[in-house]
Amino acid sequence: GQLINRLVATKVVAGDFVERREGDRVGLILFGEQAYLQAPLTRDLKTVKQLLNEAQIGLAGQRTAIGDAIGLAVKRFKEGKSQQRVLVLLTDGTTTAGVLSPNKAAELAAAEDVTVYTIGIGRDSSQVDLLRRFLGRGGSPEIDEAALKNIAEKTGGRYFRATDLQQLSEIYAELDKLEPVDQGSDYYRPIISLYQWPLLGGILALCLVSVLQRRKA
Repeated sequence: GQLINRLVATKVVAGDFVERREGDRVGLILFGEQAYLQAPLTRDLKTVKQLLNEAQIGLAGQRTAIGDAIGLAVKRFKEGKSQQRVLVLLTDGTTTAGVLSPNKAAELAAAEDVTVYTIGIGRDSSQVDLLRRFLGRGGSPEIDEAALKNIAEKTGGRYFRATDLQQLSEIYAELDKLEPVDQGSDYYRPIISLYQWPLLGGILALCLVSVLQRRKA
């Protein structure tokens, strides 16, 4: 029942989303004038959530480099040789900075089998009252919905729009359904011991060598 800004809303909803991804490797990229890797892909979800909570408005600059953020994510996926490559891109504006255009970044992501789900949050020209209730203060830049839809379509993802906290929560819940947690084969240790079979083979080999040596003697 309290007014909160976009960043606080994102921390609350995205933080809960991170916690539910137990078994997945999750990373965090912040982008403004440039894109920065805040947390590499890791199963340490508590640390990722902590770094998310420490993010501040303007930390990466006042402008928006959407293409560079996607490009950095693609690079990290390639370096980590990840099998499941999913990027959730959350933005409240349009590209105003960066070297890589959103369209070119989407092409690179598609070429590397990276699925991008885009989420636009903030102002709708017909929903000024909702904007004020969601942000609590001030205004927000127009969202380039056409670019976000194009990114999602090219990479096999989906575009979502959130104008309040409830919608944002529903979107992340839907992402849980679209991309179930990947329980990687390296996440569990085997519980069946198999060491006895090679050990038995070694013992038999030693016995055979001993028998052959006695015959030669």
